[in-house]
Amino acid sequence: MATATEAGQPRARDFFKELKPLPNDLARYQYLHRLMPLLSDDDRKQARQFLAFADANLGLYRAAISDFPFASAGRADLAMPSPAQWQAVNAVDAITRLAANRRIVMVNEAHHDPHTRLLTLALLPRLRALGFTHFAAEALDKSDTELAHRGYALATSGSEYLREPLYGDIVREAIRLGFVIVPYESSDMTPQIRENSQADNLYRRVFMADPAARLFVHAGYAHIDKAPGGLGEDVRPMAMELKRLSGFDPLSINQTVFSGVDPARQSPHYRQLIAAFHPARAAVLLNRENGKPWSAYPQRNDVSVILPPTSDTPRPDWLSSDQRRHAWPIDTTLCARTRPCVIEATPPNEPDDATPADRYTLLDVRERAALYLRPGEYRVRAWGASGKTLGERRVSIGR
Repeated sequence: MATATEAGQPRARDFFKELKPLPNDLARYQYLHRLMPLLSDDDRKQARQFLAFADANLGLYRAAISDFPFASAGRADLAMPSPAQWQAVNAVDAITRLAANRRIVMVNEAHHDPHTRLLTLALLPRLRALGFTHFAAEALDKSDTELAHRGYALATSGSEYLREPLYGDIVREAIRLGFVIVPYESSDMTPQIRENSQADNLYRRVFMADPAARLFVHAGYAHIDKAPGGLGEDVRPMAMELKRLSGFDPLSINQTVFSGVDPARQSPHYRQLIAAFHPARAAVLLNRENGKPWSAYPQRNDVSVILPPTSDTPRPDWLSSDQRRHAWPIDTTLCARTRPCVIEATPPNEPDDATPADRYTLLDVRERAALYLRPGEYRVRAWGASGKTLGERRVSIGR
């Protein structure tokens, strides 16, 4: 499990240990809000990081962006691309073309920002059609041996990131498409040992098991880098180590540097890119002369993805950007006068601890919102901080 401080800053408090006994993300959310005023500045930064993870898992995506205490500043010496030399193109289409002759493709995410999961979700069918055979995700744990047979993730299938609906959707889609699912996380969190172990797990479980395999990896932050720097100057990232072990040069795609964070914290570089290229969805820049992709860190990554600014609404517009999900309105009717109240939708044959198709947390008695669901049948359930079901109903989403 990666965090933005994984390069090795010491922690005064162990929030992993503090939060683990709590029954669900709403309980963690409430605990952290109560604790925040009592913390030192350093501890508050760490607590806000964990709060952002809980926000994301509760469907509070705008809060997750606001609560996360770190922003990517980018390189101070970055030479900015100009529209005269570069053109913005659809990221999914461009990456599919770039992946055609690759054995390994790696895409990263920011763990608190589910927007960075949409690209992987869109690439899954494209890469499967190209002949990619294995899909590896950092959040998965090897202990869930029934995952592929079951077809969906449970709360116990891996780290807390897997409880977020879009991450769960990635796993469902990969299984549905017939990928071999590969957990690869290390049990040792020492930075270099962790990177070595992740790479070794991927090499043994994929290329030693199937020399003809083609691998798609979804990882956090700088694990996908092909040169040191993102995890500390002396730490060789997982992608760099896997290249050494396998002999295959990964296509490394970074989408965490230029993303639509809280407008007050957008970097000058991000603002320049948005003003110059006006991306409406995830975009990459291709050189107008030779067609090569632009990367802000060419030694580390082959491609930099630019994500568009997100709407300033409780439920961001990108939830329906692929036209596959339909808005189903929700209010506090099922909440039995309990606030906050989590409302989630799962297929009717799945248990309460399955990662839902979508989830949102209503904080106010008058609040209204929507779940974004693909066509099909769903069990919509409301629950509170104890995890107890407050209300439930069946719904059908038409095409």
